[in-house]
Amino acid sequence: MIEIKDVSKNFGPLKVLDKINLQVDRGEIISIIGPSGAGKSTLLRSVIQLESIDDGIVEIEGLRIACRKDRDDDEPIDKTTVREGLAKMGMVFQGFNLFPHMTVLENVMIAQTIVKDRSQKEAQEKAKAILNKVGLTDKENSYPSQISGGQKQRVAIARALAMDPDIMLFDEPTSALDPELIGEVLGVIKALAQERMTMMIVTHEMNFAREISDRILFMEDGRIVESGPPDKIFVNPEHPRIRTFLDKILS
Repeated sequence: MIEIKDVSKNFGPLKVLDKINLQVDRGEIISIIGPSGAGKSTLLRSVIQLESIDDGIVEIEGLRIACRKDRDDDEPIDKTTVREGLAKMGMVFQGFNLFPHMTVLENVMIAQTIVKDRSQKEAQEKAKAILNKVGLTDKENSYPSQISGGQKQRVAIARALAMDPDIMLFDEPTSALDPELIGEVLGVIKALAQERMTMMIVTHEMNFAREISDRILFMEDGRIVESGPPDKIFVNPEHPRIRTFLDKILS
C-alpha cells in the first residue's frame, strides 16, 4: 500500500528524515512512537506530500507520487498519477481545521462536492452515513463552536472517511483533547482497525498503540531506530533508548 525508499527531508541544516525505508501492507496498522522532534509527523506529511521530500521515493499502491534527485531511476512525476495516489489517502491532524461557519454536516460534505464532484444529494447521503458511523448523527446541524473537542475530531475523521480513502494517516489525533475526551476518538480509530483499514498513526497513547497495532515504529533523530510487533517493542526492545523512553512515558 505504501512504499517509502531512502526518503530524506531537511529543514535548512536540520535533517528531519534520514533515509527512511518502510513498507506498509494492505490492512496493516502501524503506530509511530518516539520523542518530540523525532520526525514522526514529518514522515506522515511527506507520505501525503504536505512536505516535499529532498531525496527518495514515495509510492502509494504502486503509484509513484514523489521522486527526488540523485537516483538512477529518477523519472518525471506525472501530475495525474500524483493526484490519483493522493486521493487514496486521508489524513487527520492534531487540530480539527473545521470551517466555523458551516454545520457539522456541511463540513463533511464540502470536500466531496469539490474534489469528488458529487452532487449535493450524494454528498449529503454519504456524510450522514459517516456521521452515524462515528456517533454524531445528533450533531449534524450543530456548528463547530457548539460541540466538544472530541466531537470536533470525530467530525474531522468523518470528513476524511467521506472521501473513501484506502489509507488513513493520523497525526497525534488526541493531543489537543482533554483527557476525558480522548477515549471517544480512540474508539472510532479502534473501529476502523477492526475493519482492517490501513493506517499509520503517530501517537503518545502507548497503551492504545500496543492494543491496536500490528507493528510499532520507534523514531529518533529522523530515523527508524527499531520496528516490530507491539509485544517485542514494549516488552523486549533491542535498542536501550526505547526502554528509556517507555519507562519515562509509562511511569
